[in-house]
Amino acid sequence: MTPTDFAVAVAILVGFAGIIIPILPGTLLILGAILVWAFTVQTSTGWIVFAVAAIFLLVGGIVKYTVPHSRMKDAGVPTSTMLLGALGALVGFFVIPYVGLFVGFVGGIYVAERNRVGAERAWPSTKHALKAVGISILIELAAALLATVTWTVGVIAT
Repeated sequence: MTPTDFAVAVAILVGFAGIIIPILPGTLLILGAILVWAFTVQTSTGWIVFAVAAIFLLVGGIVKYTVPHSRMKDAGVPTSTMLLGALGALVGFFVIPYVGLFVGFVGGIYVAERNRVGAERAWPSTKHALKAVGISILIELAAALLATVTWTVGVIAT
């Protein structure tokens, strides 16, 4: 293992931590680390590995938003509530560093549902929002794991 391989592995681990505890943009860190590796090795294998890893991360980034959205729709949470959740996420992102995106999303869902159906019936929708956040994180982790396995295979192959 070269020093570059080791540094990329550490960056990927930090990226995983950033996905689990959203302090850093984990997916971008993993993608950037694999890009640095591809630039360093300068082989066709390196660029193929980067392309495959980028596709995994891109698809994961798309799916992590579409699957939870459709599950919340299936649970009867209206689009207006999800829009208020998204607005809460945007505000939370700037008000509470790092975790505000998730806190704002869940808080926005709760406030919207409380206004729509009352305090007692707002909690089930909020639980669906919490599950959606968890599913989103799991999807992002799966995409990052696939990209990491791809990079590992590339390191072994070069």
